[in-house]
Amino acid sequence: MNSRRALVSVVGLSVMCLMGGCLVLEQVEEILGGSISQTAAPEVPREFRGVWVATVSRIDWPPEAGTEEQKKAMVDILDLAVEMNLNGVVFQVRPAADALYESKLEPWSRYLTGSQGKAPEPYYDPLAFAVEQAHKRGLELHAWFNPYRAGLSQNEEYASNSIVKARPELVRKHGSLKWMDPGEDDVKKQSLDVMLDVVKRYDIDAVHMDDYFYPYGAGEGFDDDASWKKYKKSGGTLEKGDWRRKNVDDFIEKLSQEMRKIKPYVKLGISPFGIWRPGYPEGISGMDQYNSIFADPKKWLEKGWVDYLTPQLYWPIDSKGQPFVPLLNWWHEQNVMGRHVWPGLYTGKYDRDEIRNQILESRKSDPKAAGHIHFSQKTFRSDKGAPLKESIYTRRALTPQATWMQCDSPRVLKGKVTAQNDGNLFVSVSPKSLDGSRVWVIQFQADGKWDHEILPVSQTEATIPKASKVVVFGVNRIGAAGEKVSLLND
Repeated sequence: MNSRRALVSVVGLSVMCLMGGCLVLEQVEEILGGSISQTAAPEVPREFRGVWVATVSRIDWPPEAGTEEQKKAMVDILDLAVEMNLNGVVFQVRPAADALYESKLEPWSRYLTGSQGKAPEPYYDPLAFAVEQAHKRGLELHAWFNPYRAGLSQNEEYASNSIVKARPELVRKHGSLKWMDPGEDDVKKQSLDVMLDVVKRYDIDAVHMDDYFYPYGAGEGFDDDASWKKYKKSGGTLEKGDWRRKNVDDFIEKLSQEMRKIKPYVKLGISPFGIWRPGYPEGISGMDQYNSIFADPKKWLEKGWVDYLTPQLYWPIDSKGQPFVPLLNWWHEQNVMGRHVWPGLYTGKYDRDEIRNQILESRKSDPKAAGHIHFSQKTFRSDKGAPLKESIYTRRALTPQATWMQCDSPRVLKGKVTAQNDGNLFVSVSPKSLDGSRVWVIQFQADGKWDHEILPVSQTEATIPKASKVVVFGVNRIGAAGEKVSLLND
């Protein structure tokens, strides 16, 4: 038994008794306040640590200002993510059939300039800027789309190329909202074309959708009689609820298939409402998304159409009708295809101890591929950010590997270590050897204990404390690690 396993054996029982379950090694290390000694370089912690950056109604971004102010605000968001040891940003680029990027398919979002269809001045492309700046910092950038919402108010002004004006027969009124009818083939094509266009033209790491499929309350009334009658006239035999679910299912399946053809390494992630149906698991109460918004995320997970599912578990651990842990465990039980299940946390609503405990529970539920996403970024501008870093994100983590996806392997890194006058070590790698990597890792052993740095490929050198062993390796965009190369041995 190596020293790492031995230590886990010694401390594991007491830690599990304290936390009420099995903890992964990284949690043990964080609780103990340091790294664990062993001869060979250990596995680097893996956990997706994401945050939603909502642009609808300017929740998180952009400020009501010009280009330079918006760029600075985005840089501040990304810098804070790095400071907190996060590794992913989920950036909303299509709040309502519009675009926070240059598009020939839909108008510029009103949230950029105050008028839909008007480009930023001086001109820039917010998505291209966010992707470049995120990757420069070693962060994943997930492009977040709303698939069907067309407008938040009946009184909004719409650009001439908005679907609301260009194809009004495809848009329905629902309360204060304007909603594209998922039962219309041209609506499915529009949203599919929009998302695939971004996959083709931008170096994003994932396409992401939230919980808005049919609008909330559609089960009690959504005016899709025109598309329903068209379906029945064509010989359709499904009941209306099944037909609505099939409309959404067909879109998710097609999107998954087409993304694989274009860039097989770009992930598809969806963040549905946190309850599949009341009574699943036993004792759960709440909205029935299956019959209310006609979403069946259980099926999408079972079919392997998604690469990660982020059920919005926006309730506390001790909730009577929607307890966090049983819901999280139930979603993991549906994950028969071995995809990633990373809960969405309502970080802005609960205190730091509640969120910390939810993160610990998510680590226990899937030690090999833990993860979660915080709603939303503005929370971290308050006093909630620092305590999470101090208590739960003490070390940087790699994102979990998507073993079912395809991507070129990272190259073998070429580098060297030189001693500095202050006693520290200077580690550098050849830029060419970083081809095929999204980030690279330095592991170093000092005083018998291992530590690590995770660096973007834009940074080819770093200073580390004096060490007896130094190991480097690259990690590609689906999280696969390349060969470990030893640059220094005692």
